[in-house]
Amino acid sequence: MAVEYTCCETGFFIHILIIVGLVFFAGLMSGLTLGLMSLSLVDLEVLAKSGTPQDRKHAEKILPVVKNQHLLLCTLLICNAAAMEALPIFLDGLTTAYGAVLMSVTLILMFGEIIPQAVCSRYGLAIGAAVSPFVRVLVWICSPIAYPISKLLDLLLGHGHKALFRRAELKTLVNLHGNEAGKGGELTHDETTIIAGALELTEKTASVAMTPISEIFSIDVNGKLDRFLMNLILEKGHSRIPVYYEQPTNIIGVILVKNLLTIPPEDEIPVKSVTIRRIPRVPEMMPLYDILNEFQKGHSHMAAVVRQSNKVGEQPANNSPLEILIPV
Repeated sequence: MAVEYTCCETGFFIHILIIVGLVFFAGLMSGLTLGLMSLSLVDLEVLAKSGTPQDRKHAEKILPVVKNQHLLLCTLLICNAAAMEALPIFLDGLTTAYGAVLMSVTLILMFGEIIPQAVCSRYGLAIGAAVSPFVRVLVWICSPIAYPISKLLDLLLGHGHKALFRRAELKTLVNLHGNEAGKGGELTHDETTIIAGALELTEKTASVAMTPISEIFSIDVNGKLDRFLMNLILEKGHSRIPVYYEQPTNIIGVILVKNLLTIPPEDEIPVKSVTIRRIPRVPEMMPLYDILNEFQKGHSHMAAVVRQSNKVGEQPANNSPLEILIPV
C-alpha cells in the first residue's frame, strides 16, 4: 500500500519535485524524439557545410548524436517510457489511485507530449544542440538495453539511409525556393530556370533542343562572298554560319564569321576558299549532357542532329541532318 503524504510535509515537497522532474524529463524525451529524429543526416550535413554560422555549430553538435538513428530512438523511447511509468507511482502517494491516473494522463499529455513536441518541432536544431551532451550520457546509460534492440532494428530494417532527392524532386524543390513561388525564397526566375535546365540535361535529348533546319541561316559552299552575302551575314548577327552543298539539308561544316573580317567584298571570294570547320553529327536520341561534354572539348559549338533508323539494318538516306542543334 502506498504511503500518503499530507500538505507541507517534507515528503510531500520531495514528491512534488520528483513529479515535476519526471514530467519535464518525459517532455524532453518526447520533444527530442520528434525534433532529432525529424532531422535527416542530409539536412544536417547541408547545414553543417553551408548554413548560417549558428546553424553550422548546432548541426556539428547534433551529427554525432543522430548518426546511429536506431540507437538514439531506442534511448529516447526507453527514457520516455520510464518517466511516464514512474509518474503514477509518485502521484499515488499524494492522491487516490483514480486521481493519480487522471493527473498523470493530464500532465503527460499536456506537458509531456503536446507542448514539448510543438516547441521542438520549431526549435529542434537549437534544443538538440544544447542537450546533445546530456543525450550522449543517456545513450551510454541505456546502451545495455538500447544497443541490442537497435542492432535488431538495423538487421530487420537496415541502417538509416540518407534521404537524397531525385532530379524531379530537386527541380520542384528549386522552384519552391524561387521568389515567384511566394514562399520567401531568394532565387530569381533566371536562377531557377538555369538550375532546372541543368537538372534536365540528362533526361532531354538532342531531338528536343534542336532548331529546325528550315529556320536556320546557312550558305551554299559554291556561293561567293560578295557584298550582298556579306551584308546578309552581318545582318543575321551569328558567330557561326552552317555551310551546305547543293541543298540546305546537306550540311558539310561551319565557317566562323570573325574569319571573314579581312575579306574584301569586292573580291567576291568563293565560300569554299575560306576555312570551313567540320561539324559533328549526333544522333537524335543523344542526351544533352553528353552533347554539352562534347562542346566543352572546344572542337565545335554546333552539331548536326541526324535521324536514327527504327528498323534494324535500315540506314538514313545520305546521313543527312534532321535538324541543326545550336546551343544558347
